[in-house]
Amino acid sequence: MNTHNPSTKKILFVTRPLTPPWDEASKNFAHDLAAKVSGHDITILTEKRITDVSSRVTQKSIYSSAHFSAWQKIRLVIWLAFNARHYDVIHLLFTPTLLNAKILRRLIPQNTHVIQTIATVREDLYKVSDYPTVFFGDTLVAYSKYGQKKLTDAGVKNVTHIYPGIDLERFKPEAKDKQLMKQWNIAPRDFVVSYPGEFARLGATDLIVDAFLEIWSDPANAHIKYLCACRLKNNADIAKKAEVRERIRKAGHLDKVIFTDTYRDVNKLYNLADLVIFPVVTMKGKFDVPLAMIEPYACKKVVVASDLELFREFSTDKINVIIPRNSSRDITDAVLSISHNSSTHVRSGELAYNFIHKNFDIETIAQSYKKLYDDITPRNN
Repeated sequence: MNTHNPSTKKILFVTRPLTPPWDEASKNFAHDLAAKVSGHDITILTEKRITDVSSRVTQKSIYSSAHFSAWQKIRLVIWLAFNARHYDVIHLLFTPTLLNAKILRRLIPQNTHVIQTIATVREDLYKVSDYPTVFFGDTLVAYSKYGQKKLTDAGVKNVTHIYPGIDLERFKPEAKDKQLMKQWNIAPRDFVVSYPGEFARLGATDLIVDAFLEIWSDPANAHIKYLCACRLKNNADIAKKAEVRERIRKAGHLDKVIFTDTYRDVNKLYNLADLVIFPVVTMKGKFDVPLAMIEPYACKKVVVASDLELFREFSTDKINVIIPRNSSRDITDAVLSISHNSSTHVRSGELAYNFIHKNFDIETIAQSYKKLYDDITPRNN
């Protein structure tokens, strides 16, 4: 491969509709990457024209809805059938499945270089024997070193590793928003603990409720508030939220909980918290790098996370607090310890902030992808 004569290439980002609200990790990353990569002609796929992206990025409004439904996927397939041949590079930024991989292999011309950015190796969806079909790109980019190793150990070739970048102009330390504090009845002396996870998945919801009910059993801890920053994604989430709310209501502590499933400015939510917890039991079906940990780091927040092997490359005893998974008792102990001694954890927040600026800055990540694009040798049509 010739790496000495990079030329401008026409690159298509194949994604779900890139459209506000920017509340879904894969489309957020694709949007930010397109905005930051220079030296190549980037095309993105949208529902309707968006204004918060550089004018040098070409937009194709191929979707009729922001929801990536079966019909929208059919629209994508039809559009690619007629247009894939116009691009030097097709960059796939979504989790592949056996079905969509088989379809895309037929649609993309052989003379087009394919990059697959792999957010997670979905062991719940396919076996190692499926890997050659699913991971068919000429270049594979794993979100994590964990994912890269899993693929290379299985014999998959051409795998590199680049972390997903975040916009550090958007995610940064700020003072607590006074309007939100007033709206949600949060007093200056309150200690706010946020869980930016999910209601129905990850296995943490009930453990967290158990922990807080134990915390609030002592009236001296009434100033500890639970900021439940979980979005409602489906009916299972709606049902679980109702169950959680009723359980806390019966215990008489509903005044200590803030449900924020409709609030969109996540940076304000992170900065409203004194502590962020992510004590998940499983990451099955989720991205290897949970932004619910990475983004709070960028806001200098102390994060309590479970001891999953997947987290080890960005979760250490220097930058956050690690507890055993599946233990409400350890969640309780961590929250109480940090709330009573928050000043001793300031250094962890600062080290986490430095770690993110070194490893996850979208500007640096964009340069890594630019080099990847630069090094591709165009094939003859």
